[in-house]
Amino acid sequence: MSTPFPFTAVVGQDDLRLALLLNAVSPAVGGVLVRGEKGTAKSTAVRALSALLPGVDVIAGCRFSCDPAAPDPGCPDGPHEAGAGTQRPARMVELPVGASEDRLVGALDIERALAEGVKAFEPGLLADAHRGILYVDEVNLLHDHLVDLLLDAAAMGASYVEREGVSVRHAARFLLVGTMNPEEGELRPQLLDRFGLTVEVSASREPDQRVEVVRRRLAYDDDPDGFAARWGEEEAAVRARIVGARELLPSVRLGDGALRQIAATCAAFEVDGMRADIVMARTATALAAWAGRTDVLAEDVRQAALLALPHRRRRNPFDAPGLDEDKLDETLQEFGGPEDDDPDPDGPGGGGGQPSPEEGPGGGDTGARPEAGEGGEPQASGSGEQQPVRASEPFRTKALTVPGLGEGAAGRRSRARTEHGRTTGARRPQGALTKLHLAATVQAAAPHQLARGRSGPGLVVRRDDLRQATREGREGNLVLFVVDASGSMAARQRMSAVKGAVLSLLLDAYQRRDKVGLVTFRGSTAEVALPPTSSVDAAAARLESLPTGGRTPLAAGLLKAHDVLRVERLRDPARRALVVVVTDGRATGGAEPVALSSRAARLLAADGVASVVVDCESGPVRLGLAEQLAGELDGTAVTLDELRADSIAGLVRNVQGTQRTARRAA
Repeated sequence: MSTPFPFTAVVGQDDLRLALLLNAVSPAVGGVLVRGEKGTAKSTAVRALSALLPGVDVIAGCRFSCDPAAPDPGCPDGPHEAGAGTQRPARMVELPVGASEDRLVGALDIERALAEGVKAFEPGLLADAHRGILYVDEVNLLHDHLVDLLLDAAAMGASYVEREGVSVRHAARFLLVGTMNPEEGELRPQLLDRFGLTVEVSASREPDQRVEVVRRRLAYDDDPDGFAARWGEEEAAVRARIVGARELLPSVRLGDGALRQIAATCAAFEVDGMRADIVMARTATALAAWAGRTDVLAEDVRQAALLALPHRRRRNPFDAPGLDEDKLDETLQEFGGPEDDDPDPDGPGGGGGQPSPEEGPGGGDTGARPEAGEGGEPQASGSGEQQPVRASEPFRTKALTVPGLGEGAAGRRSRARTEHGRTTGARRPQGALTKLHLAATVQAAAPHQLARGRSGPGLVVRRDDLRQATREGREGNLVLFVVDASGSMAARQRMSAVKGAVLSLLLDAYQRRDKVGLVTFRGSTAEVALPPTSSVDAAAARLESLPTGGRTPLAAGLLKAHDVLRVERLRDPARRALVVVVTDGRATGGAEPVALSSRAARLLAADGVASVVVDCESGPVRLGLAEQLAGELDGTAVTLDELRADSIAGLVRNVQGTQRTARRAA
């Protein structure tokens, strides 16, 4: 819409508004990652912030928004003379999930570069966002290489485009705001660390506040201009406060006492690296400037920790984000210096009378503390169901891959044709040329030089000669776990080991950027405990509470897996599946359980589904039922011990499995 929703009219979401304002005051804070459910005003608040930012002075005609007071000496449209320019509003540029690398960083016209020898560069979204806001909705769904490019540009303040010896660099300094729904998957820890602040948002459960949200939204939809005019005074006050805080920021003093508290807090929460200390220092300084003070107080350090540390303290993808606020307060009190004893009547929310998004003490930290132990779980009923047991410690698993060459979503598990990876050949371009195969292009053009009138040095290259490089990399798969939760698996020590193995495979799936699903079977039926998703922590939570007991309807579990794969194949045809069946191979549920299980396994094999059976049978006498099931699935079988990456027995079985895969491929 041409008239954005007023920033000061957003109801609640204090932490979100505060984090955005701090980045507006000091872009060096490093941006904001907003985690939470849909429909919680994330996009509305970001768009509203862009209308609050002061106008930007630019050099007329420069596609890279150079500042007339200090032009970029390396600007591709330059060189520019310093002097007067024109002013335009601050931009908010949105990066769609399906954007290509060329759309993000810009594209070189390779044909003109080869034929005419000119650097014809078309700027991308990073250039458009320079000195403004770059908003990435669902940042966790972006391909890894795009996120790497995005965060590198945000960290360095510049974007580099290099293609076939042609290099272009331009400034790219922007406020980076990303949003994500954790249920759709997490960002890698090293990428999480590149966002300065993080905020957890959720819809209010207070009826009065929800009523006010609806009332304001309906009023805005009926008359956007009139609604914005009614909030004009508050908007002007916040805009003026941003300008004042920017001017005050260089005068803010970060004393040794505050620095000591920052360092002690990061050490207490075992945060890796030093980026957290730097971000906390910048955030605390921005908080002081926003409050109209020139000294950083302990309250600023506390608020900075609540915004800058929750996403950095996660040790693995199954840890809940957030901070233990009691531990935070103890650390700040222990390392508080004499400088922190100076009372300040205004506190961190000084500047009374203004809309106070900064007054929230980190209320977005819902669910931050880890849950208590499982000792309070209800007792099992008399149906043979046993109380869930905890998983054993996860371990590094051997690599499980899907045979053949796929074309699915980028990941790290199985071989695939991708846009990024090692070059394996060349072909004629289909559509726009993106990756030129120079040797193949020269080879295609060379035989035609005499016919084109070229008898001396040089090469005449035409469009028909251009060749696109074909590349091979890795793809992410759908790893569907089919877990036996029957009575034969229910011994506590045994089930703990089984859950530990599945948890290890889930961690491996997270690292390899897979989707995961969970099917369980016991008693007389099978159920989809978790539909295919990118959220491995959701799968881990389902696994933790998995009950056991009853007979073993193995056929029902395999048929349920077949149904899940059929539906998922319609949704995402390019993503290949790997079925991991975790069982001891016994089939005791339903009529003719053994025969039905064999037919269900052959049905999966007929569809060409790659499968692995994790053999959970234990004891000195082994029936070999899991290996028999693997044969019917046309897959491989590994024991719990062989699943470990450092298992000698696993290495021997891996050689045998490779030979079997080669025979099947042949």
